[in-house]
Amino acid sequence: MYKKSEKELINRRIFIGKSLLGVAAITAAGCSGDGGKQEKSTAAPQAKQAGMTVEELKKMVKIDSHTHLNGLKPEEEAPLFATLKEHNMRWFDICTGGMKLDYDKIKLAASMHRKYGPWVNWATCFSLENWGAAEWRQDAIKTMWEGFEAGAVAVKVWKEIGMVLKDPDGTYVMIDDERFDPIFDYIESNGKTLVAHIGEPRNCWLPLEEMTVNNDRLYFKEHPQYHSYLHPEIPHYIKHIEARDRVLDKHPGLRLVGCHLGSLEYDVDELAKRFDKYPNFAVDLAARICHFQVQDRDKVRDFCIRYSDRILYGTDLGAGYKYMKTGIDETIEKINTTYEKDYRYFATDEEMEVWEVDGSFRGLALPKSVLKNMFHDNMLKWYPGITV
Repeated sequence: MYKKSEKELINRRIFIGKSLLGVAAITAAGCSGDGGKQEKSTAAPQAKQAGMTVEELKKMVKIDSHTHLNGLKPEEEAPLFATLKEHNMRWFDICTGGMKLDYDKIKLAASMHRKYGPWVNWATCFSLENWGAAEWRQDAIKTMWEGFEAGAVAVKVWKEIGMVLKDPDGTYVMIDDERFDPIFDYIESNGKTLVAHIGEPRNCWLPLEEMTVNNDRLYFKEHPQYHSYLHPEIPHYIKHIEARDRVLDKHPGLRLVGCHLGSLEYDVDELAKRFDKYPNFAVDLAARICHFQVQDRDKVRDFCIRYSDRILYGTDLGAGYKYMKTGIDETIEKINTTYEKDYRYFATDEEMEVWEVDGSFRGLALPKSVLKNMFHDNMLKWYPGITV
């Protein structure tokens, strides 16, 4: 774990005080899995509830809420699903598209869902390639409709909105742009969920050497086009958070699951503020669990217990040569390693070390009821219609 304090890690030029992250509170009617009003989380932390062992958690039916299938070969299916069954882990395959949408990903997701049923549920997406054209909105709705007909229960929007997509005058298009409102209305009217990867971790606006976790440092080193510190023309971190919050303001009946801890990974207190304001907002943990591991352990544990109905276990794991760039053996090794370390972190209070962070930390030893929510029940609540 890094020895520097959080304040020391924040570049003065881009430091954002917590006061800027506040937004006006609203009274919003949220959606639950059965279409009723979703209540705010009010349960106090109960540290003495019974927990689970690693083996018990491994045997429990679970759903990874954030995975990707892309380029999976027929001969790779058997070993992949044999591994998932060893973990009793279903996958939620999220199709990511935008500026250059690969429709083969959508076809593969629909095919895997037809073939494997509850082992592969999925989210579709839509193209931004003809943004600004008269037919863009209808084309996007057509793609979503086709996905819903094939079993998709959600629609993904990606960080290209706000970080890449521009109008002809060079202005970046943010997620709260009114031209997206009919898209969000369509998703809500069909009882589906919006899966939103908007912005990036706050580390994205820091130089590599000041980032708080190693996986962010590696990702932005390998993907400099998304390292906003190198591209000051990209709207600042807080602009993406504010735009996402305005979507929640404008669409209080839309279920919205924020990918990667909703890009508020650096401080569970900031996430708690959003959960209290927006009853229709939840987050997945994909590729951001390490950000819990560099925060105060007891605060993170209390947060997970208090908001256990708003947090979905997810990893960002994937399979297929277009996603992993490696063979099925390496894919299976990564799946096993990732799940085993996550079981330990959430179910035990053991001292641990992982490559993503420097130094050691203790597991959270979460109660059984919290683990059941995070690893399974919340998927049914936030993605109604999934095959179980």
